[in-house]
Amino acid sequence: MASPLEDDVFEKLRQKTDPAEQRKQYDELDARLFAQQQKSQERVVELIDDNSTLPVTISSVRILNANRTRRGFLERVVNPILSANRSDQYTLQEALKEVGNATEKLNRFGIFKSPISVYFDRPDQTIPTSSPTDVDVYISAYERGNYTIKTGTEAGASEADAYINAELRNLFGGAETLNAHGSLGTRTRSAYSLALDSPILSNPDLKFQVNGFASSTLKSWASHEEVLRGGTSKLLYRTKNGHQHEFGYSGIWRQVTGLAEKASPTIRADAGDSFKSSLSHTWINDKRDNPMLPNRGYLLKSVGELAGFGMLQGDVAFGKYEAESQIALPFGDTGITLTAGLRGGLLYPLALGADKTPQNSRINDRFQLGGPTSVRGFRLSGLGPHDGSDAVGGDVYAAGGANLLFPIPKAGKETPLRFQAFVNGGRLVSLKGRDRGGGQTDTAANMKRTIASLKDDLPSCAAGLGLVYAHPIARFEINFSLPLVMRAREEGRKGLSFGVGIEFL
Repeated sequence: MASPLEDDVFEKLRQKTDPAEQRKQYDELDARLFAQQQKSQERVVELIDDNSTLPVTISSVRILNANRTRRGFLERVVNPILSANRSDQYTLQEALKEVGNATEKLNRFGIFKSPISVYFDRPDQTIPTSSPTDVDVYISAYERGNYTIKTGTEAGASEADAYINAELRNLFGGAETLNAHGSLGTRTRSAYSLALDSPILSNPDLKFQVNGFASSTLKSWASHEEVLRGGTSKLLYRTKNGHQHEFGYSGIWRQVTGLAEKASPTIRADAGDSFKSSLSHTWINDKRDNPMLPNRGYLLKSVGELAGFGMLQGDVAFGKYEAESQIALPFGDTGITLTAGLRGGLLYPLALGADKTPQNSRINDRFQLGGPTSVRGFRLSGLGPHDGSDAVGGDVYAAGGANLLFPIPKAGKETPLRFQAFVNGGRLVSLKGRDRGGGQTDTAANMKRTIASLKDDLPSCAAGLGLVYAHPIARFEINFSLPLVMRAREEGRKGLSFGVGIEFL
């Protein structure tokens, strides 16, 4: 039913024949209706503020339209907010906050359409057990479709591929997700995976994931093809202050095959099969306002892996650790942002089984450095030790970079398009003395000498200018780079380069 205000304006509009006058009247109507809505919202806020300390009893919570979701799964979310399950009585303000938290939790499962609506009502006062303070809560949560299928093509640094991705949601009525992915490409020749993700105890911040995969990737910078077959299982946990932890186990059969005629002796020595059995832990504390194009905030991240130690078995043994940090600082409200980041990692060889001699690292496990998403101005894996034309990787690395991002004139600072000026560099080195063997004491001493050697010389570095586009899924960069410092056998890339990724230095 139209309001008296709307009836009055529409009557005037029916009497007008001039289109310009009608447009003017419509604009006036929009402005007056908007003002009415604003006053109504302000009145609601005032009523809540005036009555925020009134006692309230949440007598029931009903979730509507969630027909495929298990009742027990939903009850774990909403039962804790019922007054019958609390020792203290709610105030109106506390009740609204708790209902909002439960609704936000439902939203984070990813199986309901957004926004989720919430309604409050008083129960029938003729019921003997009802109280004047009782309220019933109704949450209208429409479920998303059962599945999504996406196909497409992607182009990135020296690679192009076509993919298909299928996602089945709410598989067993408890927000489980089954994701199947397949792709064929120029560098990653084939990749297939099947992953099942399930929340634990109806908690979107506590999940279990199991994943099986197979892939074949051409490593042209090291004259071989790597074939992987295996699986992982992970426990993911997010704390209330936003820290994310991931504990995992992986068992992966790896094969270095398809060697090129020019393959170096280092690559030929690592050719064949190996099996890695490892435990891992990842910690992320991401306070950036936009991971793809941050304007302010910081990122702290660490990844640790232990392979082949004790009961893990397999035929490779090492400890591997990487750390990363990034900070974004805005220059007032100009849209200009300075971002700076540091990364580093080490690969510590361990003895396998009863053997007391630490293993030498393999090409599968060593670090690679250089490329459009790593150290710009260098080819993929262009930094670090080389054997002939092959990039054989290193055991210790450190890298850093700084970017100054500018909004594009006329496009505005609200668009995800930016100019950038950057400088970045790094060093990747092999473990000193690793070919001499020795015990754990020698290995520890060698690792200390290797880490200390990172500061002996200037890092390989490059500078440049570019264009950045931050899509919600990935970040795209076109850069003109100029290598400034480069070591013998390292491969720089002067000129234009194109990069696609979700993590950039």
